[in-house]
Amino acid sequence: MGDDAPEAAPLLPFLGSFEYVLTVIGLVYTGKLVLEGLWKLITTARAHLWSRLWNKKLVETYGKWAVVTGSTDGIGKEYARELARRGMSILLISRTQEKLNKVATEIAEEFGVETEVVAVDFISGRPVFEDVARHLQDKDIGVLVNNVGVMLPHPMEFELASERDIWAHINVNVATVPVMTKLVLPGMLLRGRGAIINLSSIAATYPIPLMGIYAATKAFVDFFSQALEWEYRGSGITVQTITPSYVATNMLKFSELVHKPGMLNPTASTFVSHAIHTLGYAARTAGYWAHGIQCYLVERFLDRWVFMYGNYLWNSYLLHNMKKSQANSRR
Repeated sequence: MGDDAPEAAPLLPFLGSFEYVLTVIGLVYTGKLVLEGLWKLITTARAHLWSRLWNKKLVETYGKWAVVTGSTDGIGKEYARELARRGMSILLISRTQEKLNKVATEIAEEFGVETEVVAVDFISGRPVFEDVARHLQDKDIGVLVNNVGVMLPHPMEFELASERDIWAHINVNVATVPVMTKLVLPGMLLRGRGAIINLSSIAATYPIPLMGIYAATKAFVDFFSQALEWEYRGSGITVQTITPSYVATNMLKFSELVHKPGMLNPTASTFVSHAIHTLGYAARTAGYWAHGIQCYLVERFLDRWVFMYGNYLWNSYLLHNMKKSQANSRR
């Protein structure tokens, strides 16, 4: 017993040094978390509070015309209205001529700005952009809002998605963003000003079972938009990525649980009224304060598998609830 005691003594200095190292690591990591939190708080306050103190003159800052895709409903329509409210002429691009004419007339009468419409179905792919390009010629395009998008009619396994659903996601959610950007960017660079707003989603954070193709296409938008913002820093071009969570639009009409407006799923007008103020103040933002908190918590604290499993359970529940409602309505 007495012979064992002297052998343990040399370990004490080592243990003391190890505890010191762990303490330093802990302090450094805690400091990192504090600084990250403070920086996030500052940037959020700048985007959502500081930006409201000055009403930026969009025409003088970016140019006369705003181009909005998917502009007859939901977020796209509200972006068109908010940009018109700030004096910009609006080029509305969407699928249905009748709805385009109605929205264009409403905007022109309410805000006294020029409006123009282009009826194209982006699902058709490459050929439609020739018509769009003709309408963009000789216009001082100040703002492009890449908003048009599609989503599966409801959560489902990929094998149940139709071929049309697949090509719609590729042609509408993916292809329109770089192609529309390519159409307006040269003119913006020539004038040394302009803004490109790309609508991605919190769904782009990690893969989402039962909505996998939608999440994947929105990840493309997110990555492309962030890369574009880096490439054109200092050029006078503002590139903004928007990553909202649920917004109460027709895309969510399959379930009242997410379609009904609330604090976490605002109406399109509420969402855009917040998001428009962040233009020029945040390169990547959720657009709406409650969604900003959601995005921060997901990106900072949720592991991929937790996010995926949670969304699988949630989408399974939405699907079950939808089928139950449909069964009740048929009785």
